[in-house]
Amino acid sequence: LPHIATLGYGVGPGGEIIDTFPYFVSGVLHLISSAVLGFGGVYHSLIGPETLEESFPFFGYVWKDKNKMTNILGYHLIILGLGAWLLVWKAMYFGGVYDTWAPGGGDVRVITNPTTNAAVIFGYLVKSPFGGDGWICSVDNMEDIIGG
Repeated sequence: LPHIATLGYGVGPGGEIIDTFPYFVSGVLHLISSAVLGFGGVYHSLIGPETLEESFPFFGYVWKDKNKMTNILGYHLIILGLGAWLLVWKAMYFGGVYDTWAPGGGDVRVITNPTTNAAVIFGYLVKSPFGGDGWICSVDNMEDIIGG
């Protein structure tokens, strides 16, 4: 639920929750998704085919098959990239995101000027994770997060 708030749904000035409906919808979707996952697990353990490759060859794989493993990794990376772009679009064009560093205790704001300088973005990676530098945890503005 805190992640819904960071996307700016149901949050007002100062981080105050002003609408609980987005949280209710998230709870219902999680409940339905977990039920589908549970029923799928019961089906595949009791009724489904012993090996999935016999019925649906697309879902079968062998760990030594480099092409199939590369395809699986590629699909996952594409989905992660699309999710990252959705976050950027949400922050820049569709209502903004909750910024904890905004004056007055935080606020939902649209990111108008994300950091596109690669030196700034990758500069967080070359900091020392020990001591006071903070490594990746030292990001202190939403422009760097959305630009990254």
